[in-house]
Amino acid sequence: MNAAVPLSPQPLSAAERALLVAVQRGLPLLPRPYRAVGENLGLAEMEVIRMLQELLARGVIRRIGAIPNHYALGYTANGMSVWDVDDEQVDRLGQAVGALPFVTHCYRRPRHLPDWRYNLFAMAHGKSRAEVTAHVAAISALLGPACQAHDVLYSTRILKKTGVRLTG
Repeated sequence: MNAAVPLSPQPLSAAERALLVAVQRGLPLLPRPYRAVGENLGLAEMEVIRMLQELLARGVIRRIGAIPNHYALGYTANGMSVWDVDDEQVDRLGQAVGALPFVTHCYRRPRHLPDWRYNLFAMAHGKSRAEVTAHVAAISALLGPACQAHDVLYSTRILKKTGVRLTG
């Protein structure tokens, strides 16, 4: 259990709710985004930062980060590689795969035998399928004999990446 997440959640204050509504679709692309958000809410920049830190600590929000559009950046060959890795080694090897510079996310999932044998997933981005194929070969070499099989599922379109949204 994460110690930052309270057992009995605290309700959001009106100011916290207004802040979450203001930032849930993204921060403004400005040199001082927290100042701009604060100006719209009647809060000081440091108050916005403090409130967001508190919401993170309470587990109300999990992270603040950028979600790039890989297609707009020229990475049009996006492949979810799936791997059948020895269960005794999957956690250790998954951490190594996730640390590769071309892997944006890597995670373990349960197998669903007999239909789905794969237990490790790693998203690799490239500007061509040949580049992704080279990335997959590098992952395969890293996994070595602990891996029995793999496949690559290529994206055909970008999906909307959003979490829960509050209404104003």
